[in-house]
Amino acid sequence: MKVKVRPEDFIVEEISDLPLKKSGPYLVCLLSKRGWNTVDALKRLSRETGLPFSDFSYGGKKDRHALTTQYVTIRHREPSSVGEVPSSANYSLSYLGRSERPMGPDCVRGNRFEITVRSVGGRELRGALATVPQVLRFGCPNYFDDQRFGSFDPRQGFIAEKIIREHFNGALKIYMTHIHPEDNAAEKERKHFFSEHWGAWRLCRRKAGTVLEETVFGYLAMEPKGFVPLLQKIPREEMSLFFSAYQSFLWNEVLRRGLVETVGESLAACKGTAGDYLFYDALENPAGDYLMSLCIPTAAAVMKMPDDRVRCLYRTLFEERRVKPSMFNIRSVRQAFFKSTGRKAVVMPESLSARAADDEIYQGRKKLTLRFVLPRGSYGSILIKRLFIGQGSVTERDQEVKM
Repeated sequence: MKVKVRPEDFIVEEISDLPLKKSGPYLVCLLSKRGWNTVDALKRLSRETGLPFSDFSYGGKKDRHALTTQYVTIRHREPSSVGEVPSSANYSLSYLGRSERPMGPDCVRGNRFEITVRSVGGRELRGALATVPQVLRFGCPNYFDDQRFGSFDPRQGFIAEKIIREHFNGALKIYMTHIHPEDNAAEKERKHFFSEHWGAWRLCRRKAGTVLEETVFGYLAMEPKGFVPLLQKIPREEMSLFFSAYQSFLWNEVLRRGLVETVGESLAACKGTAGDYLFYDALENPAGDYLMSLCIPTAAAVMKMPDDRVRCLYRTLFEERRVKPSMFNIRSVRQAFFKSTGRKAVVMPESLSARAADDEIYQGRKKLTLRFVLPRGSYGSILIKRLFIGQGSVTERDQEVKM
């Protein structure tokens, strides 16, 4: 089974509460894109229009491997600014109106999804369709999905965890040596070299192939312990992603353990980048009532715990990871910070429908098109995992997701 074979197979439409006005200091636009993530698309638009990137505001980051629309505001600009954007088949900016405030996450009410799963066999199709009523009744665990963990290194861990434990050397090593799926052969070869010769700064500098690598290893050649100043130069946007990835991992782990405690052994597992995703078939009371109403906070120095069970789960997890809540108040790296927010343990999709048809790409197989609405921050790909759990494996582009 395959998802995201084409960008049109994963359509996401942002639903916003941003009020439109006839006048106001912010230009409101609709950004439509395919093959771009949100930040890269806006940086490209910034270069093309000559508008500072800081003038753009958005509510959420949308996947690169999808066809997405979302709301964007541009500070102190006129509609003519949008007309200056060169035409492109991969992104467009459409003027909607004005606003008294910039776009932000608090203005996102949810996202409307249309996802097509391809190359589905008869058994898998019957299993997924039979699962739809269960999801409508009992919802789905509200995990952060693998897209959140692009900076996680399976061998070295999380950059944010290294920083809060003041292992600055390890944090910088992950930053400079972590191999991303999109890295080319030369980049992978250099990163392997840096990892194997970490500490031999002059040798690494001679191998540098980018301005960043030259800057980092040139500085370390003069200041061999100068890890903190280099970490402080990581852009705020990037550092925020590192912090969010670690918070999401901890949150997922608390939910996993909470499900084991409340539901028991009748859980099916799906392998993920930074831990398994556990799914239930049904929720019986009192576990059902508890989980449906449970709101778990993300990790930070100050957290509002819903009950002793969640407090105990976090305490045990922190002890295993050798961290304390006070350590999340980072003083050495200030580009970003940990802020605790509550997140529902179970998400209930709205307007969920499923339609099967012959797959025009994979002959002899079926495709299943799913339409649904999720609140902001919830992942449509998690719902796909839930529907196809135990039905085989789903391939996302070139990456196989085991079920």
